[in-house]
Amino acid sequence: MCALLRLGFHLWILQTLQLACISATENRKNAEGRPNVLFIAIDDLRPLLGCYGDKVAITPNIDRLARRGTVFRRAYCQQAVCGPSRLSLMTGRRPDTIGVWDLKTHFREAIPYVITLPQHFKSQGYKTRSIGKIYHGSGRSSRDEPSWTQAAMYAEVRDPKLRYASVENLKGRKGLKRSAVESAEVKDSAYIDGIVCNESLKAIRELSGEGTPFFLAVGFRKPHLPFCAPAKYWNLYSREDIPLPSTVMHPKGAPELAVRSWKELEGYTDIASDGKITTGKVRELRHGYYACISYIDALVGRLLDQLRDLNLDKNTVICLWGDHGFHLGEQGLWTKANNYELSTRVPLILSVPGQDHPGAGTDALVELVDIYPTLVEACGLENAKGLEGTSLMPLLSLPDRPWKKAVFSQYPRSYKGHRHSGRGDIMGYSIRTKNYRYVQWLDWKTGKVLARELYDQRLDPSEMRNIADLDRTSGILTKLEKLLTAGWRDHQVFDLQ
Repeated sequence: MCALLRLGFHLWILQTLQLACISATENRKNAEGRPNVLFIAIDDLRPLLGCYGDKVAITPNIDRLARRGTVFRRAYCQQAVCGPSRLSLMTGRRPDTIGVWDLKTHFREAIPYVITLPQHFKSQGYKTRSIGKIYHGSGRSSRDEPSWTQAAMYAEVRDPKLRYASVENLKGRKGLKRSAVESAEVKDSAYIDGIVCNESLKAIRELSGEGTPFFLAVGFRKPHLPFCAPAKYWNLYSREDIPLPSTVMHPKGAPELAVRSWKELEGYTDIASDGKITTGKVRELRHGYYACISYIDALVGRLLDQLRDLNLDKNTVICLWGDHGFHLGEQGLWTKANNYELSTRVPLILSVPGQDHPGAGTDALVELVDIYPTLVEACGLENAKGLEGTSLMPLLSLPDRPWKKAVFSQYPRSYKGHRHSGRGDIMGYSIRTKNYRYVQWLDWKTGKVLARELYDQRLDPSEMRNIADLDRTSGILTKLEKLLTAGWRDHQVFDLQ
């Protein structure tokens, strides 16, 4: 009897493997003729790019991509910090749905069976690879084996020699945080992003010869701190030509919850622990940020050239995105971890072979959570279930068409300390319409509103005056509060501009 049971079990295993092989073969057949995807993630990049109208940035290669695709001028992340923002994009769900608001929690602890964006492509017969930072870049949360057809490369990098190149930063120091800036006479490959680029070029060559469409995710870490880049990219700029922050004080009337520092910059050896920064240091930091942007732009150019040289450019969807914005001293803030425009607005460029109106831009309000359904539609895949974004493909055909009237971001705080864990004690929910940003800070346990913010983007685009307590704004405040509360999920029906 036991022998029969064992035989039956082995037959079941054999049948299961046969079915899996048949399914994989069918998926490969179904995938034939579909476009490839080059998925470029750039860490901490706000839209300081030529194609976004910045007069200082030297970004010829990303601008080249913009000319063949669509620039989404008003794209927003769902939470302005690396892990939750990337997870929201990669799962097509908002942070509250995923249940991840911090940098440590792995999303499969909270939502184990979710199908990620690359995993969906993998199930449809694509080869999926990851090189660089795609999920959060440290610890277990940097990895997700079901997403990829082979092990991710450089998902986590803890070697200081891949972050710094100068003798001053490498000799006699410990830890990953040394100077906040570095200009070194080295090749692009001295830093991790140059290495990631080289491996990605190799991967494109390999994937191009396999006869199967690919989804290649390339994650660049700059311009994330520290602002380290080869000297030739620093030399592209004259420091005196880079403007100082247009605003240096916290917004008038803003609650402490809104302007609390995450203290990321203060951890570097050349930054005072109290966060006070001299004008000279501000100039150096801003110079370093631009240098890092141009460094990454050059690497993006190499990827684009590789696609062209292998005749893949006419059959490859290219999606370039930043995971959140970045403050460079404006509003008295540095880095991210807040609900303001500079931290939540991101660059997003999408190029689809044969698209209408290449080179056009759109002012439609869009979100990173929209990327998953967009790429699925662009490649003709089966629809995925449970997504909370909206495909952006209609905007490629008609960039000025009516679209979402609002987008959403959020950020947690704790009652004590500058950083939260889990969902924190307080959640700041933000709604951004064409003319307004409204933020409501809620106590998680009681649901009590602890603070409100309202900024009029027409009169105050720098968000320097909270007008939530003015009598004349009570009507719009009531409407926005209702929309934020009721429309977090069903936001297509908004009639408010």
